[in-house]
Amino acid sequence: MTVSWLALPVDSPFGVHNLPYGVFTAPDAPDRRRIAVAVGDHILDAAAAARATGLDAALAELLDAPVLNPLLAAGRTAWTQVRAALTDWLTDPAHRAAVEPCLLPRAEVALHLPFEVGDYVDFYASEHHATNLGTLFRPGTPPLTPNWKHLPIGYHGRSGTVVVSGTPIVRPHGQRKAPADAAPGFGPSGRLDIEAEVGFVVGAPSPLGTPVPLDGFADHVFGVLLVNDWSARDIQAWEYVPLGPFLGKSFATSLSPWVVPLDALAAARVAPPARDVDLLPYLDDRDGRDPWGLDLTLEVRLNGEVVSRPPFAAMYWTAAQQLAHMTVNGASLRAGDLFASGTVSGPDRGTEGAFIELTWNGERPVKLADGSTRTFLEDGDEVVITATAPGPDGTRIGFGEVTGRIVPSSGKD
Repeated sequence: MTVSWLALPVDSPFGVHNLPYGVFTAPDAPDRRRIAVAVGDHILDAAAAARATGLDAALAELLDAPVLNPLLAAGRTAWTQVRAALTDWLTDPAHRAAVEPCLLPRAEVALHLPFEVGDYVDFYASEHHATNLGTLFRPGTPPLTPNWKHLPIGYHGRSGTVVVSGTPIVRPHGQRKAPADAAPGFGPSGRLDIEAEVGFVVGAPSPLGTPVPLDGFADHVFGVLLVNDWSARDIQAWEYVPLGPFLGKSFATSLSPWVVPLDALAAARVAPPARDVDLLPYLDDRDGRDPWGLDLTLEVRLNGEVVSRPPFAAMYWTAAQQLAHMTVNGASLRAGDLFASGTVSGPDRGTEGAFIELTWNGERPVKLADGSTRTFLEDGDEVVITATAPGPDGTRIGFGEVTGRIVPSSGKD
């Protein structure tokens, strides 16, 4: 096991086997955003450490930026070199005198959106989630649409409303129409929901007209983070036919502030669920190529109380398949593009990644320890999503958290 001179606890989710990237500001320079790496209860000012250790100038320049995008765009060789340098700085006692002054207590810094988001795509990759929603909304018919097991279904979202964890979530206004209503009304959403998801951050770009194959995933994807794709179910239900999600989704998508490098997740890789439908060659991951299922365990807390533990290993479609499908028509990639898994849900009660499933569309309210109940989110509610994954030698990889508190809408009906 690799050991740090910081004497980190063995069970630290931010050990040297992880080293996730983020962006911070410190109290002494609140307007200056800098790249950080989380280690234990501290963050490492990456650019300051690069200067103190004499890192190669080209690599040091990638770390001396207010966002991760230059590092993302540099590609896998640079990612590997920077990660090796970070590990060396934090494990070789010879670097301690130079690097230790570059460490700051994590509790004393402010964290920001770690990269400039380019395009944003949200998928629908959980068979359990899709089956639950199909059962709710299309009773008496097959819950999965005919295309569901042939391609990863997704939609393009709005990158301008992607926000960092901790940003208040304003209850959205929109049109709503219950089945019994004669005409639509307008007002604040009464069925505000979460979607507990896992996001993937694109690094190396690809040219227009050039699809990225399954085995190109690790060359183009830099890392992984947590996503809460907030959903106004009543707005969505009225608007989504025939073109799908729009205003019911676009008002806010929250990201965790730490991007876990793909290289930190080698021990978390697992095979996806068995396929029962033959896939077209560009999506077929059964021919000996490395699978990209990931064994992450998510936890959803409402007002401090655990209400669900969704298992990411149960996701039918992998991120490699999602990327291959997203580019198979020749769509290009840019550094900072983001794609998310869609709601992570498991097969059992207590593993659903959205309240619409947890409460079965409001029929089975969630009971909280204080005696209150919830079907959907109320003003003042706070949702926290966390996750861990297996690391090397029995360690755990932490993803931090993505948090959002609902605040009342200021709009007018």
